[in-house]
Amino acid sequence: MFCLLLLIFFACNKDTYNYMFENQSLTNKERVADLISQMTLKEKVSQMRYDAPAVERLNIPQYNWWNECLHGVARAGEATVFPQAIGMGATWNPELIFEMGTVVSDEARAKYHKFISEDKRSMSQGLTFWTPNINIFRDPRWGRGQETYGEDPLLTSRIGVNYIKGLQGDNEKYLKVIATAKHFAVHSGPEKSRHQDNYVTTKKDLYETYLPAFEAAVKEAKVHSVMCAYNRYNDKPCCGSDVLLQKILREDWQFKGYVVSDCWAITDFWQKDKHGVVNTPEEASALAVKSGTDLNCGSVYDPNLNEAVLKDLIDEKELDIALTRLFEARFKLGMFDDQNKVGWSKIPYSVVASEKHYKLSEQIAKESMVLLKNDNNVLPLSKEIKSIAIIGPNADSKQSLLGNYHGTPLNFITPLKGLQEKLPNTQINYALGSNIAKEWPTLTAIPKEVLRNGKVIGLKAEYFNNNTFKGEPTLQREDEIIDFIWTPKRPIDNLKSDAFSVKWSGEIVPQETGEYRIGLKASSYAKLYLNDSLQFEYNADFEPKLAYFDVKLTAKKPYKIRIDYSNTLSDPQAHLVWAKLNSDLLSPAIEAAKKSEVVILCLGLSPEIEGEEMPVVIEGFDKGDRSDITLPKSQLVLVKAIQKLGKPTVVVLMNGSALAINWTAKNISAILEAWYPGEFGGRAIADILFGDYNPSGKLPVTFYKSVNDLPDFKNYNMENRTYRYFKGEPLFPFGHGLSYSNFEYSNLKIADKIAKNNDIKISVDIKNNSKYSGEEVIQVYITHKNNEIDNNPIRTLVDFKKVFIKLNEIKTIKFEISANTYARISEEGKKVIESGTIEVSIGGNQPILKSSLLGKNILTAKIEVQ
Repeated sequence: MFCLLLLIFFACNKDTYNYMFENQSLTNKERVADLISQMTLKEKVSQMRYDAPAVERLNIPQYNWWNECLHGVARAGEATVFPQAIGMGATWNPELIFEMGTVVSDEARAKYHKFISEDKRSMSQGLTFWTPNINIFRDPRWGRGQETYGEDPLLTSRIGVNYIKGLQGDNEKYLKVIATAKHFAVHSGPEKSRHQDNYVTTKKDLYETYLPAFEAAVKEAKVHSVMCAYNRYNDKPCCGSDVLLQKILREDWQFKGYVVSDCWAITDFWQKDKHGVVNTPEEASALAVKSGTDLNCGSVYDPNLNEAVLKDLIDEKELDIALTRLFEARFKLGMFDDQNKVGWSKIPYSVVASEKHYKLSEQIAKESMVLLKNDNNVLPLSKEIKSIAIIGPNADSKQSLLGNYHGTPLNFITPLKGLQEKLPNTQINYALGSNIAKEWPTLTAIPKEVLRNGKVIGLKAEYFNNNTFKGEPTLQREDEIIDFIWTPKRPIDNLKSDAFSVKWSGEIVPQETGEYRIGLKASSYAKLYLNDSLQFEYNADFEPKLAYFDVKLTAKKPYKIRIDYSNTLSDPQAHLVWAKLNSDLLSPAIEAAKKSEVVILCLGLSPEIEGEEMPVVIEGFDKGDRSDITLPKSQLVLVKAIQKLGKPTVVVLMNGSALAINWTAKNISAILEAWYPGEFGGRAIADILFGDYNPSGKLPVTFYKSVNDLPDFKNYNMENRTYRYFKGEPLFPFGHGLSYSNFEYSNLKIADKIAKNNDIKISVDIKNNSKYSGEEVIQVYITHKNNEIDNNPIRTLVDFKKVFIKLNEIKTIKFEISANTYARISEEGKKVIESGTIEVSIGGNQPILKSSLLGKNILTAKIEVQ
């Protein structure tokens, strides 16, 4: 009778699922085991690539693991764009970055559920995000350093852990999204040789500098994914290193998630001009999986893992281990469950680019900005000023708001726009002044006066409802200017997918004779013809790409132009841009400055020339990295010319890495570092310059005076690198940042002696002795005075707190520094707690005795550990 009832029960419930793994009452472990047991070898291999296809017979939908959210959901249409990661580090406010992680994952979840409701499952439409980049920014030449939180392991750990926690959520059953700690490990340039390089370090440097942020991400934040790096470490490719992926990550740290390769990193394994550690793709696939790389961003695993199994290079059971980790992740995200039971699915799409999120982006922008210099209290400026000149290549640059790996904002508040908002009744005199670099002209949209289709202004546009230009155009019109971001609305009404294509044709008729650079920045696939000659063709793969050519044009002469654009991504855009080369940009800038009371110079760098593995090779820049760290010469000419006028001048820097602005720092009274500050960056800059926000950011990196102060770029030893080991005098030190407030430290309480393994307890009073309320970052550093272990850091950050203090208010701040934190790292990479003297300093900066920046806001004490 019991058996009959059991059969009836299963029969009645059979319609709820076709396979046992679809039964939501089972554990994830049981469901995953059942799913994998039913898969063929070919199906298993197909699910170990980033663009995993559907397995229809098992009701497994396709899934693309490639998604980015470095500082907001990226490449997925409209999203809130926050300050670049280096700016997140400069906030020194982990709690604020936790809020950001929560907001970003809200937008990610809302987007994902909208995408799957429309049966969209392509790149940038999923829930597995390849963020954060917690590599140490050990050298300012590294173009991708902008993606990190700076040069210090503790600061990087605190910001990274909080961002991961905000992203992954706090639900016991379902992960909100999956974060990915990257690039594991010992990875920070050079970009141009990352596929060949082998980096060797001591165990001390490995465990003291390169691993702490990853260990914190795994142990504290429970990050569910780790991305292995391109380079070799101690002779083994990072994605094929059993030491990194098995011994350290899984055995020592007990990591339970999955490992994904950096994109096409496993291809480097067998190519002779790359790592060349094996001879065939099959061997490369087997080595990567055996070492612990579960998922391949690339096309090596499929079909080569199938061949590797057949050739006995790897056992199919080893694939099952990797697949178990991958499907457990998808189950933890609720992808195989009734979405009504996944709480995160209730997040409405209205949160995306919402006012609440905008306010947070603007707040983080304000907290990220660092006041480097303010002699004679030049700042804040008076709002009663009648005329202001805003000059420089970043004064109205949209791209320099965004950095790299960004989403598509609905707002672009540049410094120019921010000032116009702030001072609607003030005369604003704008001039470009210079290009970012002599060889890198500022490209702007080709104006409608130049584009012709016969006698009609603009280009003939033919829009197709497919991405292959097939059939008759769905829409035909004249586009006066080719400067499109089709977010959130697509160009064709009722388009049910992201696939569409456009043909533009007509003529360019320049107003002036000269040398021009003509470019097209577009997503997906594009090609451009001039006078029926193909100038370039490219596939942007995953984000908009700029291609260009230089050509001499004659005034009033028509030149035939044709553009073919095809989109498959969820972030479609196309921009036809140009610049007249060798133009006089300086004279208009001088004229703008002469007729203004105050000059604001917006200088710095651009993510168009510093970033990931770029083709750009110009003076000072080398394929994404920098070969020099000075301000580009064209900008130095500009700042010197403006300074000669004797006008009150403020320099605002927008960049992703440290700059050796030696002349500027000596000759300009006020300098604000704004990084790549997100879509509301210009508003935040204006608020700080005019006193509506009191700056509170601190440098997360050292600003050196010269590239000559640095060791060889490829040398990964920490000697003479970062504030912990640099023996010279920096231009601006790590931890530096001024305020409109004057914070005074007093009443330091700390024991003279403690027993080994006891905490160091600290208490200090801080008074805001000024007319401005503001935030102070209280920094605690230690220096070990005994020399039993060689190569100790000069000093080490061991704790910090960001505290708001009202004008004339006194706050008592307390710290407890654990023995695990103040321990030293031995040459064997082990933590050692010794007897001896520790010097403790506490204040708003480092105790850099040689620096003229040292104020009266630092207290020191010595403590004996017995």
